[in-house]
Amino acid sequence: MDSKRIKIISVVLALMLLVAFVPGCAAKTDETPADSGTETPEVTIKAAMVTDVGGLGDKSFNDGAYSGLQRAESELGVEIKVLESKEITDYESNIDQLANAGYSPIFAVGFLMTDTVAKMAVDFPDTQFGGVDEWFETVPANVVGLNFKEEEGSYLAGVVAGLATKDSFDSKLNKDNVIGFVGGMDIPLIQKFEAGFIAGAKSVNPDVKVISLYAGNFTDQAKGKELGYSLIEQKADVIYAAAGQVGLGTVEACKDKGALFIGVDVDQYETVANSGDVMLTSMIKRVDNAVFETIKAVVDGTFPGGTIQVFGLAEEGVGLAPFHDFETKIPQAIKDAVEKARTDITAGTITVPTAP
Repeated sequence: MDSKRIKIISVVLALMLLVAFVPGCAAKTDETPADSGTETPEVTIKAAMVTDVGGLGDKSFNDGAYSGLQRAESELGVEIKVLESKEITDYESNIDQLANAGYSPIFAVGFLMTDTVAKMAVDFPDTQFGGVDEWFETVPANVVGLNFKEEEGSYLAGVVAGLATKDSFDSKLNKDNVIGFVGGMDIPLIQKFEAGFIAGAKSVNPDVKVISLYAGNFTDQAKGKELGYSLIEQKADVIYAAAGQVGLGTVEACKDKGALFIGVDVDQYETVANSGDVMLTSMIKRVDNAVFETIKAVVDGTFPGGTIQVFGLAEEGVGLAPFHDFETKIPQAIKDAVEKARTDITAGTITVPTAP
């Protein structure tokens, strides 16, 4: 075969390959836009909380809020983060860190963070905030206040204590008709617990003496133990504490000196080890539900910004824990009195005071 014919055949083969290759490229080009547009990336909600100075492990208020956050992680698939405040001065820096990292909603847990949330809501208008136990005269549009009728749940606790101290269903109960209250800081929020407790006790036992002592903080367990000892020395045989970690010290005093204890915020029978022989019940505050429902609203696109949400007995935001080890010991008359009080409060027949 001469060289001229070889060149002609080579050119023809090259043209055939080119024709075959071009349609293939065209087909791939046509398919690319369709493939790239079939899936839209999901936006992940990042929810966080800043604890009050009691921190995680308080077996009370902060742990309750964290439980709601964990539930949202499990059931709603949100990403979560917690920053603990060791001092009041940590509030702003913790919120700033979370907001800059794209977390929303951010829950600020505790009355003492009210002013900080109001300020940071302006600095981060695109971030949603949940202010637990925070009340705003004018609620920022990106904030929801999550509040509770602690006085209503505490009223039920007072009914239990007021009747228990007159009874003898447990050897730790004496004949002196005295009960006690331990508060953390003497602020309006904790006064609601005290007021409800006193009102409930007096409603069933008008002659009962209620002694109230305050620690001045929410973290000093040694102080809580000291206050517990003081109340027991003054003949109190049932003590209710609304004091964060301070209350853990009061539980120990009850164990040491033989008095009954009523826990707060969560079912402390489940969280305070070896407390069953003194833990009569607990006033439950469903911070976990409030946190979870707020995150769910963000996921659903219905965040109730600019409002104050209030959870009482009617909304199942507060209530009493089971009697646990005392279930078979406590008289039916006390259980019946609790249910009557619950019904009357829910129906509006009883209005519980919010200040002592």
